[in-house]
Amino acid sequence: MPTPSPRPTFPVHVHDLPYRQLGERSLKALMYVPEGAAGPFPAMLCLHGGAWISGDRTATAYLAEEIAACGIVVMAIDFRMAPRDPYPSSLLDINYAIRWLKQHAAEYSIDPKCIGGLGVSSGGHLILLAAMRPNDPRYASAELQLNEYNAELSYIVTCSGVLDPLARYQMAQAAAYAEIVACHRAYFGNEETMAEASPPLMLERGEPVFLPPLLMFQGGADPRLPANTAERTAGLYQAAGGMAEAHIYPAMGHALSEWGSAERADVLRRISHFVAQQAQVSAD
Repeated sequence: MPTPSPRPTFPVHVHDLPYRQLGERSLKALMYVPEGAAGPFPAMLCLHGGAWISGDRTATAYLAEEIAACGIVVMAIDFRMAPRDPYPSSLLDINYAIRWLKQHAAEYSIDPKCIGGLGVSSGGHLILLAAMRPNDPRYASAELQLNEYNAELSYIVTCSGVLDPLARYQMAQAAAYAEIVACHRAYFGNEETMAEASPPLMLERGEPVFLPPLLMFQGGADPRLPANTAERTAGLYQAAGGMAEAHIYPAMGHALSEWGSAERADVLRRISHFVAQQAQVSAD
C-alpha cells in the first residue's frame, strides 16, 4: 500500500457519479482518486457542512483534492437535508455510502480495511454520529445488495465540527444567531432530539458506541462553535476508551477554506500522518 504523503504529490482524477437512487431522486458523489501508484489506497467518505440544510458534494473540493493528492481516495457525497428531510434521513444516506464505498473498493484500488470519514462543520457532526452508531437500525439502509458490508469506519477526521448540536444551539440562542437557531430547528425539530444525536452527550450518558480513532481541528476564534467543542469531545472520547486528538488554531475562524496557508498546510500534514498511522494498523 502506498503511504499517504504529507504533501500533495499524486495527480488526482475527479469524476461525478450517482451512488444512490431514491425513487426519482439521484444522490451523487464526487470521487477523488490518486493516480500514479497501484494502491491499494486508504479512503475517506467526505461530508460537507451547511448547518444540515444547505451545501452539496462540491463544497469540500478545496480540501478533498488536496487530501487525494496525498494518496487517499476521497468520496464526497450529497445527502438528504432539512427542511424537506429532517433527522435522521441524512444518516441513512451516509450509512449507505459507507457500505457502497466498501462494495466498490476494488474498483477504486481502496483498502477496504482502511476506510474512514471526514466531515466539515455540520458534516463533522454527521460523520462522527454515523461512525459511533454504525449498527443503529434507524440509520441502516435496507438495500439487500449492501447487507454483506458493514457501516463501520476505521477512523474519523472533523474540521470545525458541530459535534454537540445542543450546545451549539444554546450558544446560538444566547448570541441571538437567528439563522443558526432556525437551521437546528429545521433539522432536529427540538432540543430533545439534539441531545439524543449529540456525540459528546452520548458519551456522557454511557451509551454503548463504536469509537474509531478521532482527529479534530477547530479554530480558536470560531464564532459559530462553543470554544471547547473539540477539546471537550476529545476528553469524553478518551475517557470512554477511544483515541482522540483535538488541535486548536488560535486565530482561525469557522471556515477552513479561509484559514491561513500555514494552518491549512498543517491540517493537511496532520491528516495525512493520521491516515498513514491507521493504514499501518490495518496492515498489521
